[in-house]
Amino acid sequence: MPAPDPAERPPGDRHVPVLLDRCVELLAPALQPRADGAAPVVVDTTLGMGGHSEALLERLPAARLVAIDRDPQALAIAGARLERFGERATLVRAVYDELPDVLADLRVREVHGVLMDLGVSSLQLDEVDRGFSYARDAPLDMRMDPTSGLTAADVLNTYDARDLSRVLHVYGEEKFARRIADNVVRDRAREPFSGTLRLVDLVRDSIPAAARRTGGNPAKRTFQALRIEVNGELDALRAAVPAALDALAVGGRLVVMSYQSLEDRIVKQTLAAATTSTAPPGLPFEPPEHAPRFQLLTRGAERAGEDELASNPRSAPVRLRAAERVRPGRVPAPGGRA
Repeated sequence: MPAPDPAERPPGDRHVPVLLDRCVELLAPALQPRADGAAPVVVDTTLGMGGHSEALLERLPAARLVAIDRDPQALAIAGARLERFGERATLVRAVYDELPDVLADLRVREVHGVLMDLGVSSLQLDEVDRGFSYARDAPLDMRMDPTSGLTAADVLNTYDARDLSRVLHVYGEEKFARRIADNVVRDRAREPFSGTLRLVDLVRDSIPAAARRTGGNPAKRTFQALRIEVNGELDALRAAVPAALDALAVGGRLVVMSYQSLEDRIVKQTLAAATTSTAPPGLPFEPPEHAPRFQLLTRGAERAGEDELASNPRSAPVRLRAAERVRPGRVPAPGGRA
């Protein structure tokens, strides 16, 4: 018999959390029982189907979880998965850059761990009608919250060639962005775009044959760019990482997993600002108020090992970075001051 289609299995069964053991290992020191008896709080800002959250609650029994996701389907699946933990798990529908508001609503003054698993989730990739995958024909949607906002079809059918080219070039790092954009504008005059495979065919035909021989499916950069534009992902991330750092208590830890260079660059720059002294150069000593608020827990970005890659191919592009708060104080913006 042929192997069952992953998209036809129950969502929880097909979800393999990326770098699960490493995430728990990095967060565990901050989520031990506290001297005052209060539960340490860990925030999963990208709940998805709840694999990471479930492991944190199982392995760190002192911890209380606040989990955030914008996708109502993900919240329903993860909610059923985490129901056995009762009041230890609080699930909130929100985007991760709304973290300060979520914590304020819950009257949580500070947290002790934050996990951010960025990008598109396994649920969204495997649910064909969400339109995130270029492997099958589906409506061009790509919204992480399917109840609101522009769809990918809206972007393709309404942006002019210049704006569409900008999206593909900046968010997809696509060398042939203008050629693809011009062809989209030409073809939509005949018939608006509605399905993924028509876009895949157009992208393939827009890229020279020599450039299609390497790098996988030539449509992947276009799909990445449209997804980022539809969901405002990079703008949300630029706000979310500093917000997560600011929410951490001294000794608290942040773990971020990125899956493409644009995400990782934002995370790297924000952590660099948080772990760098703000003292003017040339001072004979570092005033305490200028000392870094955080220290890095990883050297560069960590990658998935061979065993993980064999069991979970979707871990191939992951870049993991982590930091720990060592002093109080607000986090400086990249290139700025506290």
